[in-house]
Amino acid sequence: MGHDHGHSHSHATSNKKALFWAFILITAFMAVEFIGGFMTNSLALLSDAGHMLSDSAALGLSFLAILLGARKPTGEKSFGYRRFEILAAAINGIALIVIAAVIMFEAVRRFMAPPEVQSTGMLVIAVIGLLVNIAAAFILMRGEKDDNLNVRSAFLHVIGDMLGSVGAITAAILMILFGWWIADPIASIIVSILVLVSGWRVTKDAANVLMESTPDGINPEEVRKSLEELDAVTDVHDLHVWSITPEEPLLSCHMTIDGQGDPDRILRDAHRILHDRYSIEHSTIQLETDGGGCPSPHGTCN
Repeated sequence: MGHDHGHSHSHATSNKKALFWAFILITAFMAVEFIGGFMTNSLALLSDAGHMLSDSAALGLSFLAILLGARKPTGEKSFGYRRFEILAAAINGIALIVIAAVIMFEAVRRFMAPPEVQSTGMLVIAVIGLLVNIAAAFILMRGEKDDNLNVRSAFLHVIGDMLGSVGAITAAILMILFGWWIADPIASIIVSILVLVSGWRVTKDAANVLMESTPDGINPEEVRKSLEELDAVTDVHDLHVWSITPEEPLLSCHMTIDGQGDPDRILRDAHRILHDRYSIEHSTIQLETDGGGCPSPHGTCN
């Protein structure tokens, strides 16, 4: 089976560039927002800066994952280092959940006695932050944010930051116009909930890959029926579908054939079906004959 290595390489290059420039943007502004948060006494700004710190780490980790993922497979790591991308996404997701919990805790504490905030300075910094996050999100959209879990986790970090900036802008305007100091912790709580949801989704998706669950969009029973439609194939069993990364599904199975079929032709047809219908590039198929049975030392196949 042929692999479109040039296509994969171009995707990896676009992902790498997107992550690198987003990392530079977010890291540069993070320091500005931390300083501004302390100077204005704004929890909304500080929480957004804390989120941007996790963004910076997430983007750096994601960039490292892309670099490692490009390394060639070895005898010890026969599938290469692509799975590191999933580990990075899992760490990013967990970081989002932890940061959301910390922000919520501090926001609840501030509800008791909302401190005064330098809202004008907060508004200026929050607007700049929004523009920086929009730029970073635009950069990441040029990567494979819909197909690559690692890029998507980084993109969700930035979207969470963007929402944080919107919340900080809203809170600053309310404080400038009405002196509602409680708007600051309220904005923090709303942003924390959104961040928590994003973190949970990324962590769940990464866990599904690490647990070798069937990838989304692939129905194993449908795959089985497609293979059983081939001439001379009487049964398909011990079928497993999993993935190294969400965009790289793998399959293994046993196919029982009758004595009339040409094994080479059957394998070619089976691989073509898996590639064309289910985008499965890498598959391992064991052929068995009707009379021979499954050559398992336990006597039966799974």
